[in-house]
Amino acid sequence: MSVIRAYFFWPLVVTVTGLIAVFWIGWNSFGTVAGATSFFIIGTVLAIMEISLSFDNAIVNANKLKYMTPKWQRRFLTWGILIAVFGMRIVFPVLIVAIAAKLGPIAAVKLAVLQPDEYSRIISDSHISIAAFGGTFLMMVALSYFINEEKEVDWFKLLERRLRRWASIRGLEIAFVLAVILGFAWFLSPSVLGTFLLSALFGLLTYLLVELLGNLLDRAEEARDLARAGGFGAFMYLEVLDASFSFDGVIGAFAFTTNLFLIAIGLGIGAMYVRTMTIMLVEKNTLSQFRYLEHGAFYSIFLLSVIMFAQSMVHIPELVTGFIGVALIGVALVESIRYNRLHQEGDAS
Repeated sequence: MSVIRAYFFWPLVVTVTGLIAVFWIGWNSFGTVAGATSFFIIGTVLAIMEISLSFDNAIVNANKLKYMTPKWQRRFLTWGILIAVFGMRIVFPVLIVAIAAKLGPIAAVKLAVLQPDEYSRIISDSHISIAAFGGTFLMMVALSYFINEEKEVDWFKLLERRLRRWASIRGLEIAFVLAVILGFAWFLSPSVLGTFLLSALFGLLTYLLVELLGNLLDRAEEARDLARAGGFGAFMYLEVLDASFSFDGVIGAFAFTTNLFLIAIGLGIGAMYVRTMTIMLVEKNTLSQFRYLEHGAFYSIFLLSVIMFAQSMVHIPELVTGFIGVALIGVALVESIRYNRLHQEGDAS
């Protein structure tokens, strides 16, 4: 209990406040308990997804944060949370909506607040672009996790070991995703085909640019020196890395809902826990004990990408999408606990 009070008091406060807010938003949107409950569930799922996807984010942050001075550690954990929540989880979704709906950012926010029905209609008309862009980006994220020679832990061993062996084939992920894009494009009408293909290519290009930025930062000797120095340079270095890690969560949120406020609250709750996990990793010098939880998150990402592509042709209820994500993460959590118990018993014997 002392650990919960010390580390998780404010995240729990934000969680309770945020979930009450999304329930209220759902009630005002639908006027029914069922509608409010669906928003409550989606908000919970978004928070869980953001937490699961950001375990590696917390680890990277912790490894860099330990080189920073105490003053800049505090600034990263206070100012940084404002940038993470309000920058990437609120401003960035607004930009996505603005681009998809061909509106200015201010106009997109005003539309969401003052004319939610019109906002919803414009988003519905733009669902092809969002589905193609998000599906492409998410599928690249998932495949890049599994098709990786450096990956050491396998959950579904027969499949994942084979994917690791195929990692030496250059461009395999890109070829697979392009094949999926063409497969879905085959069934689309000519009126939306161009929009679908262009948005999918932008999604692929965005992923490659984010990867390029990450690699440049990782390899830049000057940036590494700044991280060791523990000042403003280290702060900015970590913020850029944090933005890169959070990108997939923001895109993935559109597979659950297009409601701007629901996305911001759900991902904002998750961001609070990521910062808390970072603090725990630094102060207790420990890492996550759940062996397969990250696997469950990335399997969930892959299925979300397929769902987003499918939404270019048919409507899939957001509640169904949310339950799929919860189920996969839940199974991964149970399997991780079972693995820990078996090995603890083996060590004891």
